[in-house]
Amino acid sequence: MDQPQASANITGQEHWTKKGDIKLFLWEKSAAKSAGKRGTVLFVHGSSMASQPTFDLQVPGRPHSSAMDWFANQGFDTWCFDMEGYGRSDKHRDIYCDIANGADDLAAATDYIMKTRGVKQFLIYGISSGALRAAMFAQRHPERVQRLALDAFVWTGEGSPTLDERRKKLPQWKSMKRRPIDRAFVRSIFNRDHPGCAEEKVIEAFADAILALDDSVPTGTYLDMCSNLPVVDPQKITAPTIIMRGQFDGIAGIDDLLAFFKRLPNSDKQFTVMSGISHASFHQINYLTVYHILHSFFVQPEPVYRG
Repeated sequence: MDQPQASANITGQEHWTKKGDIKLFLWEKSAAKSAGKRGTVLFVHGSSMASQPTFDLQVPGRPHSSAMDWFANQGFDTWCFDMEGYGRSDKHRDIYCDIANGADDLAAATDYIMKTRGVKQFLIYGISSGALRAAMFAQRHPERVQRLALDAFVWTGEGSPTLDERRKKLPQWKSMKRRPIDRAFVRSIFNRDHPGCAEEKVIEAFADAILALDDSVPTGTYLDMCSNLPVVDPQKITAPTIIMRGQFDGIAGIDDLLAFFKRLPNSDKQFTVMSGISHASFHQINYLTVYHILHSFFVQPEPVYRG
C-alpha cells in the first residue's frame, strides 16, 4: 500500500515493534519545526478498519482531511498503529482479537514510543471499539495517560440500536475468528444511523483505503460489544476524560454514556454531543467541529485549584 502523503511541512515515518512475537505497525506524523511541543497524540482505531484510513485519510478537495496532519500542524507529535489482526500488523494467530488484546497492543505501542521518543504521557483518542480499548488501557496504565478522549463509546450497551441489530448475528460472530468486509459494508457504517452526514467522495476514499489493507477483520470486538459489556470500570479511569458522542450515533445511548460519565472520579471531565455527526466522526461533513472539540480538550490548562 502507498503511504498517505503528508502536507509540505509534515513528515511521516513508519515504525515497527513487537508484542511477544507479533509485529505491530506504527505510523508517526509531525511538523518538523514544532514536533511534540503540544504533546503526543495517540489515535486508536475501531473494529472494522486499520489506523491509517481512519486517521490519515487524504481526500482531494477536502481541506485538512487527515486528522494526523491537522493535529501535527497544531504542534503535536501524532501516532496511530494497527492492532493485531488489522492492516499491516500481523494477522496469523487464530484468535478473536478482543478488547483486552487491543489494550495489550496499546501497551506495546506506548512502550515503543516512550523508548523511541522519550514520551512519558499520551493524549489518547479512541473511537468506537478503539475507545473501549483506550479506556481499558487507561484503567491498566493510568501513569501513561495525560488526557483521554472516548468517541462513539459504549459502556453497558443499553439503549444502542446498532448493538441490538448486531446481537442478532451473535451465533455467526462466535463461529468465526474473522469476518469479511467489502465496500457495501463500509458504506453501511455511514447509512445505518443517519444518511447524509458524510460526503460520497469521502465514503468512497475511506472504503478504498480500508479495502487496500484488509478484506476481513477480527470478530473479537463485536463479540465483546454484543455479549460481554461492560468491559471497563469508569471508577478506575483516573485521567481527565472527555466523552464525545455524535448526535446520530447508534452505538451508545445517551443515558448509558451519562451513567458512565457520572462515575468518572476525576472532576476534570467533559461530555459533548457533536451536532450533525453520526459514526466515524473524522469522516463526517462536520469533521472540523470534531477536531475543534478534541483540540480544545487536549490543550486545556491543567487545573491549579481543585477545591
